[in-house]
Amino acid sequence: MRVSKRPSRYPWWQLVLLGIAGAAESLVWPLRRMWRSDQPLDRYGLCHFTSVAGDALLAISLADSVFFSLPVGEAKVKVALYLGLTMLPLALAGPLLIPLLDRAGPRRAISFAAAAGRAAVAIYAAPRVGTLLLFPSALVLLVLSKVHAITKNGLTMAYAPPDEGLMRANARLGRVAVAGAIALAPIGYAFLKIWGATGPIYLAATMYACSAALNLRLPHPRMQRSLRSPVGPRGRIPELTGPAIGAVGMRAASGFLLFLLAFSLRGDNEPLFWFGVLAAAGVAGGFLADMLAPMLPTNTREEAVVVACVSAGAIGALLAFELFGLPLLTVYALVAGAAAELGRLAFQSLMQRHAPEGALGRVFVRYEVVFQLAWVGGAFAPALLPIHFRLGIFILAALYVLTAGAYTLHARRSRGSGGPSPA
Repeated sequence: MRVSKRPSRYPWWQLVLLGIAGAAESLVWPLRRMWRSDQPLDRYGLCHFTSVAGDALLAISLADSVFFSLPVGEAKVKVALYLGLTMLPLALAGPLLIPLLDRAGPRRAISFAAAAGRAAVAIYAAPRVGTLLLFPSALVLLVLSKVHAITKNGLTMAYAPPDEGLMRANARLGRVAVAGAIALAPIGYAFLKIWGATGPIYLAATMYACSAALNLRLPHPRMQRSLRSPVGPRGRIPELTGPAIGAVGMRAASGFLLFLLAFSLRGDNEPLFWFGVLAAAGVAGGFLADMLAPMLPTNTREEAVVVACVSAGAIGALLAFELFGLPLLTVYALVAGAAAELGRLAFQSLMQRHAPEGALGRVFVRYEVVFQLAWVGGAFAPALLPIHFRLGIFILAALYVLTAGAYTLHARRSRGSGGPSPA
């Protein structure tokens, strides 16, 4: 007896639309909850969501116009120029931000100005993608993006619920950031295919404008008046030296790995979708870390998290050196993304905990400058030199081992001198 197959109740295109609608609802529902929430951190989360979404759209446009659409040699020159420009924003914006960030009051205004300024510059840059004016416009956008990142530290401290803790508050904003990037990336790619590189930039301007408008709903930040740690004249905090060593090594490794993958895959004529898969795995790793961070025991020390992340990166790099292939590289990108995000959350929480209210500007700007230099320094080597993938992975493993060794040496010296131990 033959059993006839029952025809589908709905055509395939209706099933696709239902899937898209379900995905949109899963994104809209948390945003709607955050909009209606009375918690200041939720309100700021919406500002951060739209800001990161705009940055993701801008990255899609710049990657297409500066990297993928050019031959490898010419792309290296333009990417090196772009990396050089990324070192300037904090040098330009830092001295102006320090006196403002040392006080709680102006932080909302700074966040609003950063978003509104990026919206205006993006509108100006969109029709000039193919000209040399793109680079000064990108520089201004980078400056304002760094302003947002530094201001975020102070606002997170002010808005974090007392019973949640800084690491969990940072992880919550990290999940919001990943969601913003993931939600807008497919739309940005569609805009890129339809309208070229200008399409995602105009959409980014819209996101920045929304971020500026959402800043108007933020409550006044509360002051944290207790002085927690002594601060040097340039924002140095002795208790952060050890964790900063681990964080600097991980930032350098992150920049190195990103550009090693990009240029080695292009140089070896690997399929373009490899880069997309690995980039998605790195983002997924960051989101996984943001999900795991709130589950850590509340007595877990952030310094231990930094050490564990450096160790995981070193082990993963050694495995990737021995075996090469898309499946293993995908797993490694996932682990590296998770380790980098956990390390960032841990150090960010330490910095926010130890930085006194009257010196937030000095502390935040100091460490952001150091980390940006580390990331750019790591990215320069594979961007300029013809480093093959296996050699690059070996260098990456050595970088992780060197970072772990420097951290251990500093910990022993601190214990020997009777100073604060970072571990």
